[in-house]
Amino acid sequence: MEINPINITKDSKIYIAGYRGMVGSAIWRALSKAGYTNLVGKSSKELDLRNQQSVKSFFAEEKPDAVIDAAARVGGILANRDYPYQFLMENLQIQNNLIDEAKKAGVEKFIFLGSSCIYPKLAPQPLKEEYLLTGPLEPTNQWYAIAKIAGIKACESIREQYGWDYVSLMPTNLYGPNDNFDLKTSHVLPAMIRKFHEAKAAGHTPVTLWGTGSPLREFLHVDDLARAVVFALENRLEDHLYNIGTGTDLTIKALAEMIQDITQHKGEILWDSDKPDGTPRKLLDVSKINQQGWQAQISLEEGILSTYQWFLEHIEELKEVKL
Repeated sequence: MEINPINITKDSKIYIAGYRGMVGSAIWRALSKAGYTNLVGKSSKELDLRNQQSVKSFFAEEKPDAVIDAAARVGGILANRDYPYQFLMENLQIQNNLIDEAKKAGVEKFIFLGSSCIYPKLAPQPLKEEYLLTGPLEPTNQWYAIAKIAGIKACESIREQYGWDYVSLMPTNLYGPNDNFDLKTSHVLPAMIRKFHEAKAAGHTPVTLWGTGSPLREFLHVDDLARAVVFALENRLEDHLYNIGTGTDLTIKALAEMIQDITQHKGEILWDSDKPDGTPRKLLDVSKINQQGWQAQISLEEGILSTYQWFLEHIEELKEVKL
C-alpha cells in the first residue's frame, strides 16, 4: 500500500515515550537541537504505559502528531534470565497500549524502537532485516525479543492496512550518557566501565568478566541512534523495518581491553567461562538504512571515552540511587 506522506514541522507535537531513559533522553536532545519546539514527555509516575486506560486518556488530552516509542523494560543476560515474565508481559503491555491508542487517535506517524535480539541466534552474519522469524531465538533474551517482534508486526500491519507511516528501527547494542550502570541489570559495556573504574579505585584489583571473551558484538552510541530517529521522523522511509548500527564489530575481549585502557585500569582481566557467552555473533547489516541516507558517525573509542567522562561526572548521584 502507498504510504501517506506526513507533514511533520518544527512545531508538530511529538510524544517521546520513555523520554527519561538513555534512548529517550538522547532523542529529546537531538530533536531539540534540530529545532523541534513541541516535545511531550511523561515520567512513569505521571503516566503508567502498562495501564491501557491511562494511555487512552493521555492520547485524548495531548493529541500528538507523531509518537516515538523509546519506552521498554530492558536489561542484560542476568536480568532477562531472572525476570522472563516481566520482560515479556511489561513490554507487550507498553507497546500494545501505545500502538493501539495511537492508531485509535489517528496518529499517522509512529516510530517503534526495538533491538537486534529479534533475530535468530544462529542467523547468517551480518543480520539482514529479512532474517526475522527464520529460526530460534537466543534463549537468554527470547522474552524481550518476542515482545519486540510483536511490536514490529503490529506496526507493519497498520502500515499495510491503513497506509500510515509506522516504521520500526532495530538498533544494535547501545551505550552512552544516562546508561544503566547497575551491575545486576546493565548491559555489557556500561557494566565494564563501572567494573574497571571500581577496580582501579580499589588499587587496580583484578576484574572478572562473564564468559570467554570470544563473542563478537557491535556497539552504537545512543546519539547516533537519536539521529536515525530524527531522520525517520523527517523522511518517509520505503520499508517498515530498518537495522540501525555501525556495520562493524569486535570481540568482547577487545572491548574489555579498550575500556581498560580508557579507564586506565592496570590490573588483571579474568574470564569466568562457567558463565554464558550469549549469541556468538550479532552484527547488523545496515546497508538498507545507509541507502536511505543515514549512517553512524561516532567511533567506538570516542563514544566510550565520552561515556566514561559522563559516568565520572555523575558518579555521586549514581551512588545515591544505588546503581
